[in-house]
Amino acid sequence: MNHGQTAPEDRARPLSVVLAGGGTAGHISPMIAIADAVRRSRPDARITMVGTPSGMETRLVPAAGYALETIDRVPMPRRLSADLAKLPGRFSRAVRQAAEIIRAAEADVVVGVGGYVCTPMYAAARRLRVPIVIHEANARPGLANRVGRALGGSVAVAFASTPLGGADHVGMPMRREISQLDRAGRRAEARAALGADPQERLIVVTGGSSGAASINRAVAEFASSGRAAEAGVRLIHITGRGKEVLDPAGSPLSAPGYAQRDYVDGMETAYAAADLLVARSGAGTVSELAATGTPAVLVPLPHGNGEQALNAHDLVSAGGAILVPDDEFTADFLAQTVAPLARDEDRLAEMSRAALTSGVRDADEQMAARVIAAAEAGRGEGRSRA
Repeated sequence: MNHGQTAPEDRARPLSVVLAGGGTAGHISPMIAIADAVRRSRPDARITMVGTPSGMETRLVPAAGYALETIDRVPMPRRLSADLAKLPGRFSRAVRQAAEIIRAAEADVVVGVGGYVCTPMYAAARRLRVPIVIHEANARPGLANRVGRALGGSVAVAFASTPLGGADHVGMPMRREISQLDRAGRRAEARAALGADPQERLIVVTGGSSGAASINRAVAEFASSGRAAEAGVRLIHITGRGKEVLDPAGSPLSAPGYAQRDYVDGMETAYAAADLLVARSGAGTVSELAATGTPAVLVPLPHGNGEQALNAHDLVSAGGAILVPDDEFTADFLAQTVAPLARDEDRLAEMSRAALTSGVRDADEQMAARVIAAAEAGRGEGRSRA
């Protein structure tokens, strides 16, 4: 094949897109959103998703209607050990597995969103001269995506402040039920689904799908003391599955102005219902709050590398949310700051407008366009997949 020409058989077959990512919902959700957007643009596109056998992707990807291929999980040892000596062999094996998947799919492009699976996939794609497109969801870039950029990948980021040279800011790909949410239009329906009165000043608290013990403790103390009712607010507490808040007698906590549930099927319901939302500042949550214009109080995880505080930076700077350290999020803080804010309609309206100004609602479409362009350009280069 001559450079700059596309073989007739390449022109005839559908685009083949391989997407890699996993480990957490923060990686998997944008990967699925990108795949869905590619499918909307190119209904005949062949989509292959790749993860590891032990990640959440083994459940979430098939549930979204996509088949999943897996390669070995190759974590980077954090200290000198026998595992470090085994790393080169393990990594080489994972790269071979990745190359087999890319060849079998006749991939036109490899898309990575982060996680252990991505580094071998990037290495294999580079070896096979398949274009690499990367989406970095966090304000602090992960190792895999930094490697992918070094291997020549085209990079897009969810947050404008992410320090990844040469990256384009596109926002966070997300489900269209969230990105296109009409909060005002869905308010009555969402409140009915949560059992809340349309006229109540409603605070929704969530620690994410796995809950947040420190947030749950503060909310339980605030509610059990009767201060929610005294403050004139209603609080719906999404505790996380298996994280039910109990009273001293061991029964589910019940108090005036307070209700708990372990799960909400679709966070768009919480965003539409809430006057104010209290949450951790995972990248997905922060991006969804901005896209939907939901005023928020963000409580970053107190451990790790400080990533969650960085994720919140752009939204807080824009005025769409306030940030409170985990150890300062107490029952008193709820009474003195959160409850009054939930009753301040003018302030909430300002926060909503600020959030919408910083939010991006078409990141999935932007990423799909990048992926398709890279795939078509790669075909034109006439690379070898030997």
